[in-house]
Amino acid sequence: MSKTERSKTSRRQLRAIGHRLRPVVTVAARGLSDAVMQELERALDDHELIKVKLPAGARRTRQAMAAELCGKSGAELLQSVGNVILILRRSAEPNPKLSNLMRV
Repeated sequence: MSKTERSKTSRRQLRAIGHRLRPVVTVAARGLSDAVMQELERALDDHELIKVKLPAGARRTRQAMAAELCGKSGAELLQSVGNVILILRRSAEPNPKLSNLMRV
């Protein structure tokens, strides 16, 4: 299996894990405030793989907000469906009781 095939498989597995998750962070129409970024950091540190609900609006606006959110947090965008995105940021020392990747 080539590296790209492994990468696609792992992304598919991560999306499958994320399918059953509920959004843990909701971004209001005001955008990415300091409080939202703090909650996002906490959620990524605890869970590694999370869903974020973005405000309804134009697709380009949501894409730009998702890109900004991932850029500021250092997370990787795995999937975007409607106004919900699935992001991943692996932790150096994940907590097995909280990590969505280890509880599977």
